[in-house]
Amino acid sequence: MQGRNFIDELRFQLRSGTMTNRLIIVNVCVFLSLLLIRKALLLFNIDPLMSDVWIHQLFDLNSSFSAFIRAPWGLVTSIFTHEQFGHLLFNMLFLYFSGQFFEQYFSRKKLWLTYLFGGIAGGILELLANNLFPALQGTNVVILGASGSIMAIFTALAFYQPNLQVNLFGIFPIRIYFLALFFLFKDLINIGTDDQIAHFAHLGGAIFGLLSIQNLHSPKNILNKLDGLISRLTAVFKREKKAKSTRARFKTDEEFNSEKRQKQVKMDQILDKISKSGYDSLSKAEKDFLFHQSKNS
Repeated sequence: MQGRNFIDELRFQLRSGTMTNRLIIVNVCVFLSLLLIRKALLLFNIDPLMSDVWIHQLFDLNSSFSAFIRAPWGLVTSIFTHEQFGHLLFNMLFLYFSGQFFEQYFSRKKLWLTYLFGGIAGGILELLANNLFPALQGTNVVILGASGSIMAIFTALAFYQPNLQVNLFGIFPIRIYFLALFFLFKDLINIGTDDQIAHFAHLGGAIFGLLSIQNLHSPKNILNKLDGLISRLTAVFKREKKAKSTRARFKTDEEFNSEKRQKQVKMDQILDKISKSGYDSLSKAEKDFLFHQSKNS
């Protein structure tokens, strides 16, 4: 049996693969798309700074409140966007590691919801922190990357299965709980430092991850609430779309009279054809038209 080629495998993973693989593919595709845009603009002698400004406005989340108001979609686009290859590589390895384990204990839908809303929660906390704390005001941190989303997934997994043992660097066995605490303390310690890392976004994702495993099988669970809200909104949208597609549009008097005249002309032509050549000379379309007109008359 012949194996799937690269494109077929990509389609298969997007359609039927794990949610972890789908998220990795989306992140990589966004990175490659932006890279190709930059290179294409460079080849046409367009100032790279102009392309960077355009890309940042469309995909980044700026911690400045005024910038956020102009581009609020950055809360979502930023969690799928990476500027540096090293940043992408580290995040995707971390996502693959934590996502594979996460899907063993939870559903793929829960992974998607944790990734999306964990990243959004991280972005919101970074925005609030940079606009509330005087020491951080005016720094205009650019929030970019899937780190907050991945911290949500990793923290949820670590606190749900604290005794899960992983091999650090493939050699040293360690409980995942201790790894999560290490990353959390690392972000706490580095708050306020000028290291160009959005530590509050990481912490916001971690907080969402902790909340996502509370009352796990109850309607009060935050993921279950979000899932229910999305389902209701989707149902409303589908009903509205169906109603619009089936709703009959009232005709104006001019449209009604024009259509009536056209049908009468066609009817006269068919009757004239019958009188000259007989009923059998009619085409199937003409017979159908005659049948429908006789029913409606």
